[in-house]
Amino acid sequence: MPHPGGHGPGGHYMTEEEKAAQPKITKALVKRVFSYLTPYWKQFVLVLVCIALSSVFGLLPSILTGKIIDEGLIGRDLRLLITYIVASLTVTLLSNLIGVAESYINTWIAQHITFDMRNQMFRHLQKMSQRFFTSNNQGDIITRMTSDISGVESVITNTFKSILSNTITLVFALAAMFQKNWILALLGIAVIPLFVLPTRKAGKTRWTITREAQEANDEVNGILNETLSVSGQLLVKLFGKEDEEYEKYENVNNRMIKLNIKERMAGRWFFVVLNTVTSIGPMLLYLVGGILIMQYNSDLTVGDITVMVALLGKTYMPVNSLLNIQVDWMRSMAMFTRVFEYFDMPVEIENPENPVIPKASTGEVEFSHVNFSYDGERQILKDVSFKLNSGKSIAIVGPSGSGKSTIINLIPRLYDVNSGSVTFDGVDVRELDLAFLRKNVGVVSQETYLFNGTIRDNLQYADPEATEEDMINALKKANIYDFVASQEKGLDTEVGNRGLKLSGGEKQRISIARVLLKDPALLIFDEATSALDSISESKIQEAIEPIIKERTSILIAHRLSTVLAADEILVVKDGEVVERGQHKKLVKAGGVYTELYTTQFNRADTLEDEELRLKEKVASSGYTEGERTWVDPEDPEDPGRLS
Repeated sequence: MPHPGGHGPGGHYMTEEEKAAQPKITKALVKRVFSYLTPYWKQFVLVLVCIALSSVFGLLPSILTGKIIDEGLIGRDLRLLITYIVASLTVTLLSNLIGVAESYINTWIAQHITFDMRNQMFRHLQKMSQRFFTSNNQGDIITRMTSDISGVESVITNTFKSILSNTITLVFALAAMFQKNWILALLGIAVIPLFVLPTRKAGKTRWTITREAQEANDEVNGILNETLSVSGQLLVKLFGKEDEEYEKYENVNNRMIKLNIKERMAGRWFFVVLNTVTSIGPMLLYLVGGILIMQYNSDLTVGDITVMVALLGKTYMPVNSLLNIQVDWMRSMAMFTRVFEYFDMPVEIENPENPVIPKASTGEVEFSHVNFSYDGERQILKDVSFKLNSGKSIAIVGPSGSGKSTIINLIPRLYDVNSGSVTFDGVDVRELDLAFLRKNVGVVSQETYLFNGTIRDNLQYADPEATEEDMINALKKANIYDFVASQEKGLDTEVGNRGLKLSGGEKQRISIARVLLKDPALLIFDEATSALDSISESKIQEAIEPIIKERTSILIAHRLSTVLAADEILVVKDGEVVERGQHKKLVKAGGVYTELYTTQFNRADTLEDEELRLKEKVASSGYTEGERTWVDPEDPEDPGRLS
């Protein structure tokens, strides 16, 4: 289905949204747009020459037609007839060949400009802070990166070309017409509105229908996306809404079909009107030309009149295109403006001009009177101060939303503090080289992300030079080697999109192995087991505890055993460090930690025996981690499955 914003009978009108969002065309904007053409100015000049030659050569066959009629046919001169026919065919061939060359060069320029813009956009987006990605719609980011920049190509290959070729064609056609006969030329110009006005009227009608059909199509797609997705289909079934959803789909589908038929027929009627109107101009030229020849003994010839009719036909489309070029131009500028909006967003987290690059890292971290807010209004961290010495570990605990994850986000400079300072190896992180800082900070988050590929691919993302032995050692430390070794393809096992072929625990442990291959000076675990079942959590716990004894670590945890493994515990509430110290001391203090212990940690601790009993039961049964199922050995017929 054509989009209402496209070319053709319905494409020269702007939507209400487009009208509301019309960019202000300034000299600076136009200059910026054309700055992307500057590196390719030689090729662009060549395009201009090709367009001019192609336009002129495209008109010559029409002019030669007059010679063929007057001197060849009426003059009964076979030699001239053949000469003019060959000349006409040669010129047509040249025009087409030049058109092919122009199209290639034009496309080459457009592709290279979009190549430059995509690279520039990707590089710019890579520099944006985490705030940009959390506050902007992901779909909008992808649209600007793909559709909007791809649209720039059509601006260059279509809009600019249309302006140039139509202008040149129109100028040369009118000049040739006036050179032949000024009376018929004026008559031809007077006839042109008879073609343009119906075209605009029919186009506007068709655009309205197309817009309604597009809205119906969007509604159909919306229903399909909602009801045929895995989650949507499950909900429909559970609530018994199959018939209701079918009726809704049928109604919208019926409306879309009726609008599609109406649109197609509107197009047919338009071409009936168009063909009728376009035949009026030539007939008038024949009539007036005949009167001039018969009644006034004009020196006009039959060939001249034929040439005038042919040239008049050549003016129809250029005039119509140029009259509507403002809409295309505005759309083009709007597209560039959308792209420039992202380019102009300031890079919040930048590498310092003269970054500090220490020779080695100890992983020592210190927060000094740190205050932070995501939006400048609600304060997330308030005067946070603490120090983590090299080789030590800190557990950060507190109620949900107290600012624990925000603290660790400030260390690798995903965000910058509003006031105070965060130092790494004794240097303010804002003065450190970003690559050095992030290389030496490893984070295992609760939202594990694996790229679509193999286990090997995901491990080598941390270190492309990692050997097989390096990867195996990392997998063993992460308590996942046995699982990988049991797979038919081992390290070359496909993990699927976002790692969906693996369980949550398997993904998390591969994520830990990946971070270990990075070999950071500081290792951060951000509630790495919070979304997992008891068995997977226990396996990850077994992996984490020896790791934090080897290197500087920060743990955000909800499990007592993890907290006890740390050298110091920080208790955070409402963005403030309200308590700090060892477990026994904090439990006796009767504060926030005591409350957490009695409501959360203690409950988790009392479940230890049950978890161990369950693990033993599973180990002695038909349990395999890859399948994540078990069958009770005391009841072989029990089909029970445990996720």
